Order: sequence, then C-alpha cells, then structure tokens
Amino acid sequence: MDGQVKVAVVYYSATGITYQMAQAACEAAGEAGAEVRLRKVRELAPDEAIRSNSGWQAHHLETQDVPEAQLDDLSWADVIIFGSPTRYGMIAAQLKQFIDTTGPLWSQGALVDKVYSAFTSTATSHGGQESTLLSLFTIFYHWGGLVVTPGYTDPSQFAAGNPYGASHTSNNGETAPDQLALGATALTAKRAVRIGAAVKRGLAAG
Repeated sequence: MDGQVKVAVVYYSATGITYQMAQAACEAAGEAGAEVRLRKVRELAPDEAIRSNSGWQAHHLETQDVPEAQLDDLSWADVIIFGSPTRYGMIAAQLKQFIDTTGPLWSQGALVDKVYSAFTSTATSHGGQESTLLSLFTIFYHWGGLVVTPGYTDPSQFAAGNPYGASHTSNNGETAPDQLALGATALTAKRAVRIGAAVKRGLAAG
C-alpha cells in the first residue's frame, strides 16, 4: 500500500468564497505531506442565472479549468474533505447531487474507513454553519467513515469558535475569508491528514 496519504478536496462555490477555503485546505494538506486533488462539483444552475450575477459569472470563468469531481476521486482518496456554502442550513444542491451518485461506491463498501471532514460558509452570521456541517457528518456516518473536526485543538479555535469544522461569514459574498477562517480550514485539513495517515498505517498493518 502506498504510504502517502491521498486527499480529495471536493467543493461547490458560486462566487468564490468556498473556493478560497478549498484552496487553503489543499495547500495545508500538501504541506502535511499528502497528495492532493482539488475537485469542484458540477454546476446545476442555468447559464442565465449565472450571468445574472457578475460575481457568479466571474468565478464560473475563473475556475473553468478546475476538474469536476468524479466517483473515482472518492475511491482514490484516503481523506475526503467537502466544502459547501450553506443553503437554508444545508449543503448546496450541487454538492448534494454529486453525493447522491455515490450509491455504487457505498454498496461496494468503497467509502468505508476513510477519513472525512468539511468546511462551510454562510452569507450571514451563524446562518446555519453548524447544521450544514452536521448534515454532511450524517452522510459520513452512513458511509462508515471516520469524522475528523478541528475541535478546540489549537488556541486559534477559541477565536474561530466552530469546533465542528472551518466556517466563514461572507456578508452576502462581500467579505472574503480572513486569516482566521483560512487558518481554521488549514487546521482542519492538517488534522484530517494526520489522522488519515494513522488510519492508513493501521489498515496496512492488518
């Protein structure tokens, strides 16, 4: 078994807020020694909706070369980190649609014993950050996954304030993730890699 931990960061972002957090997760995972794939999920919104919002349109063009997530990315990874903005306290439909295609992997047991974590962003303060993360954790439980969160494992988390996962309030897309949010995202990714490496060693040892 290859000793290097493989990490898939799978996200949805409309105007780029969650994308910036996904980039921070990838960078931190790479610094922790992992091989990393950044993958966006397929956009479901019609072109006219995207064009009606200049920020959405700009980000759509900016990330047109980011590969779309495939089931193979989940099979490949030892650690999977999902990122999604909040939609009424739940994950975005685009990410949910991708997750709904994972039935074949689930039925084969191909998602079992992987490490999972998540991050989110909301337009307003609180705005469903914790419930969005918890809704993702429920999916991970069904998969037989191991959930890793940042907890309060670093002093910075007492300022970030969310033990469930990294989160950010964008003020309706006007405020980019600050160092606190990006630091929490990096901490989440590095913990996931560290625990993922331990799990991988343990499984290899039999």
